[in-house]
Amino acid sequence: MKIGFLVVAFLIGCFATVNMSAPPNTEIESETTDGIAGLEITQEDFGSTADGAPVQLFTCTNANGYVLKMIDYGATVVSLEMPDKTGNVENITLSCPDIAGYEALGSYFGCSVGRYCNRIAGGKFTIDETEYELATNNGENHLHGGVRGFDKVMWKAEPLKQEDSVGLRFTYRSVDGEEGYPGNLDVTVDYVLTNDNALTVSFKATTDKATHVNLTNHNYWNLAGQKGGKVHDHELMIYGNHYLPVDSGGIPTGELAPVANTPFDFTSVHTIGERLDQVESDPIGYDHCYALDAGQMNQGMRQAAIVLDPSSGRKMTIMTSQPGLQFYTGNFLDGTEGSGGFDQYNAFCLETQHFPDAPNQADFESTLLKPGETYSQVTVHQFSVEK
Repeated sequence: MKIGFLVVAFLIGCFATVNMSAPPNTEIESETTDGIAGLEITQEDFGSTADGAPVQLFTCTNANGYVLKMIDYGATVVSLEMPDKTGNVENITLSCPDIAGYEALGSYFGCSVGRYCNRIAGGKFTIDETEYELATNNGENHLHGGVRGFDKVMWKAEPLKQEDSVGLRFTYRSVDGEEGYPGNLDVTVDYVLTNDNALTVSFKATTDKATHVNLTNHNYWNLAGQKGGKVHDHELMIYGNHYLPVDSGGIPTGELAPVANTPFDFTSVHTIGERLDQVESDPIGYDHCYALDAGQMNQGMRQAAIVLDPSSGRKMTIMTSQPGLQFYTGNFLDGTEGSGGFDQYNAFCLETQHFPDAPNQADFESTLLKPGETYSQVTVHQFSVEK
């Protein structure tokens, strides 16, 4: 099931030469990129937030008819549309029909998460003997950037176009003190759809004061289509021999536990639902970070996961420069407005990231970003169809 890494090197190279040909949020109504026919990006209104901010919907289409739709609220993926083995095209991510749905959402559909994805214990960390108190929005803990994280703010957007790819660049300044974090943090994230049917997500960030940073995309995937029901029959492989056990609040205990002989072992292919009921959590399901194998690294990228939906033939392979992968099975989805109307296990997440609570765990790879440094991470989602 392994695939080569040549495409990764090519995609990473693309980011060094992207042509930014329009200023942020410029009206671009239907433009075809110079080069290969079929590459297109369009822009239209998506309503306004409750406080009156206009939201734009951007539609990127590659030469094979794959479609990426995003909004500048939360730098959010609204849909990723691709065919199945019979040619039927479906959106394979969970989404909301309008901006009101996204504002009511508590499940982070498709958004860019920060300043720190996943959890920080007690909503606190210490830098140079100064303790910082963050917003707590997950019991006593800090989750996905706080009460108003990057998923709830407006980003500046501009189109990215090359001969073989089309996408969007989003930028945001998180000011000193936002949700309790120190320093002004300037963040850029590029979402690029290529003609070889890959979605590449590339984060960069700089700061003027030492702070902790851990950024990710939070797509909820269902390769059968967003209305495809439960994802139990999806076949999954994760390139991680160890995972992070957590306490009742989802905070890592600090142990890197072997997955062998546990329900967490996806080093060979298993369906998502095969051992889901064996996971001791409340609610039941996977919500754990895997330490990705460094031995799978090539040109700065690790093999992370492969997922196949046998019914549709849709397949997704994930490669990343990040050390961890959070596997989540939509345990908290409950059919309410905060869940976008979707039910438990209607989708799964595979969030590439640094480890949860790293600011408070000395044995985890540091997430501290200092002035003069650049945070930089890349994740590639490669899509294909097995006939």
